[in-house]
Amino acid sequence: MNKTRPAPDLWLLICIVGLLVIGMIMVYSAGSVRAFHVYGDSFYFVKRQLLFAVLGLVAMYFTANMDYHIWQKYAKVGLLICFGLLILVLIPGIGAVRGGARSWLGISSFGIQPSEFMKLGMILFLAKWLSNDKWDITSFTRGLLPPLGLIGLAFGLIMLQPDLGTGTVMLGAAMMIVFTAGSRLSHLAMLGLTGLVGFAGLIIAAPYRLLRITAFLDPWSDPLGAGYQIIQSLYAIGPGGLGGLGLGMSRQKYSYVPEPQTDFIFSILAEELGFIGGLIVLLLFLVLVWRGMRIAMTLPDRFGSLLAVGIVGMVAVQVVINIGVVIGMMPVTGITLPLISYGGSSLTLMLTALGILLNLSRYAR
Repeated sequence: MNKTRPAPDLWLLICIVGLLVIGMIMVYSAGSVRAFHVYGDSFYFVKRQLLFAVLGLVAMYFTANMDYHIWQKYAKVGLLICFGLLILVLIPGIGAVRGGARSWLGISSFGIQPSEFMKLGMILFLAKWLSNDKWDITSFTRGLLPPLGLIGLAFGLIMLQPDLGTGTVMLGAAMMIVFTAGSRLSHLAMLGLTGLVGFAGLIIAAPYRLLRITAFLDPWSDPLGAGYQIIQSLYAIGPGGLGGLGLGMSRQKYSYVPEPQTDFIFSILAEELGFIGGLIVLLLFLVLVWRGMRIAMTLPDRFGSLLAVGIVGMVAVQVVINIGVVIGMMPVTGITLPLISYGGSSLTLMLTALGILLNLSRYAR
């Protein structure tokens, strides 16, 4: 094994801190109006975000300085705990319903989303499982089918909540690990077609998802219903222009864009900071993904490489979905923008995962 580097990847660390700082500023700017009207305190969201950011940074510090091989040892236990939490949250009286989904465990306004932790738990376990030489991933029945069954079980439990956005991110990151591990393209193509049929079935099974698809294709067909979020998001992005209206000067955050501090925070960012501000955020994400993939390609062991791919995949898939929804290129799924959007569980978990990636960078050649 290579001697560890004296410090983690500097560019990666700069991107993480930069995105986190921008996120704190935008959570206050985007959520201050709603926070004042609902809670009587314009700092309500940013104070809570700061609390979870501190917890996440503490977790990131420990994971960045903890030899990543320890996760290989405890990956199975972690995954079993994640499955237990996913089952527990589905029990009426234990799991709390928020936003139409039974996806929270906790007391009052404080809670965690087990589906968020499953994303990292699945990545850790698949990296451990598929790094074992005894698994012939090129064989569909003996190598590919078992991990697919595990991924499908986790996805099914998340969909029972239901939480299509988080389930899709977990599925995307998991399939990136499977692909990197050496599975055949013909098998993946077949799975892709099967997945499209499955997604079509999920959409047809739930009328609200079908409404989101029709709203995505033509939001003006129901401007006050299913198409409302997309239309208001585009109304925010359009006036932003090159330099934006100015920090704190958004008009759409005044009860036009629903929950502007969470899923649609990028639309408020584009309105206030313009094309330049949005481009800076996207460039930071691109550099983060580039450095992460560079780390994955230069690690000395298979487990580390697959783990890095999974973490980078989790970030990339989530960013693509969130930005795609905000600019009207994808149906509304309800997923946060990593490190930017308001959200305790998602922020804490993301910083924890990125801490692992920072640790991996110490071993990269």
